[in-house]
Amino acid sequence: MFILGNLFIAVAGVLEMAIRFLSWLIIIRAVISWFSPDPYNFLVQLLSKLTEPILYPFRRLIPAHNIGIDISPILAIMALFFLRMFLVSSLYQLGSMLR
Repeated sequence: MFILGNLFIAVAGVLEMAIRFLSWLIIIRAVISWFSPDPYNFLVQLLSKLTEPILYPFRRLIPAHNIGIDISPILAIMALFFLRMFLVSSLYQLGSMLR
């Protein structure tokens, strides 16, 4: 059973790292958007391709033209924080119980 416990702990660690990385990418994209970036810049395109699948559902939920500001990054970071607190913590605890 300890192997399964270690697997859950490892999955939780990788998932936590991925969630933190995505959160930082969303923050960087939001800050860069304040400065009118060049849309043909490789880094801007990369940030867009990595974060758009996460931000798009929140943009559909609350369109920016309704309130005048795009709050999808805030909502996405809150959702990622919830996943980190709930899912990652649960996987860590489950892995610890199976050790």
